[in-house]
Amino acid sequence: MADLTPLLDDLRAESADLDALVADLDLAGLATPTPAPGWTIAHQLAHLAWTDQWSLLAAREPDKFPDAMREAFTAGSDPIEDGAAEGVGEAPAALLGRWRAGRADLLDALRAAAAADLRLPWFGPPMKAASMATARIMETWAHGQDVADALGVARVPTARIRQVAHLGVRTMGFAFALHGLALPEAPVRVELTGPAGEAWTWGPEDAADRVSGPALDFCLLVTQRRALDALALHAEGEAALAWLPIAQAFAGPPGAGR
Repeated sequence: MADLTPLLDDLRAESADLDALVADLDLAGLATPTPAPGWTIAHQLAHLAWTDQWSLLAAREPDKFPDAMREAFTAGSDPIEDGAAEGVGEAPAALLGRWRAGRADLLDALRAAAAADLRLPWFGPPMKAASMATARIMETWAHGQDVADALGVARVPTARIRQVAHLGVRTMGFAFALHGLALPEAPVRVELTGPAGEAWTWGPEDAADRVSGPALDFCLLVTQRRALDALALHAEGEAALAWLPIAQAFAGPPGAGR
């Protein structure tokens, strides 16, 4: 069994960094619009709390997840939007309180799921606890970027974004499938520069198709927080060039991007 502690530490730290941005916001501050159309900071936090609750269900009661998902997504409304809207007008202490409680519970649940070597159901393919922890880091970081943008805060990237980049690389095939495209046969080498100047690489060293650039830019791309033409990423080869415009590290249908 892999040690989940480093991933859970990263998830805890990423959540704490976002918490520091919003902890002192009043109702008016939580109503600040973010770059996500129609979503305020309250929407962003409520969405994270909503997703944590689904993650808890997957980790603690995986047998109940398929029926719950089927019921939620066939009720005639959009449960993702509904979950985010629950934060609108909610008292700051209540909204922050349930987000904090849910994410703390999730850390314990993921640790237990990893110990039991469970494969957890999800809206996309099922995953192990380590993959779910990575996904929660990615989503917390991405929605944290929306909040930072709304508040005009320039965040300092940390080594934790390696988890976001890793998920962005691992979901290459998923991105092609979402667009109804065949996965190119050629492997892609990804070479990124981390926040401290370190080299992060994936894929065969001798691959002709390559993606390179700052890790932060790659993470902003695969979370669809910035447009490709605004980033310092370089692609070589047909497969790499086809991948970057559709890259996404999250489950669900492709978004419109920023």
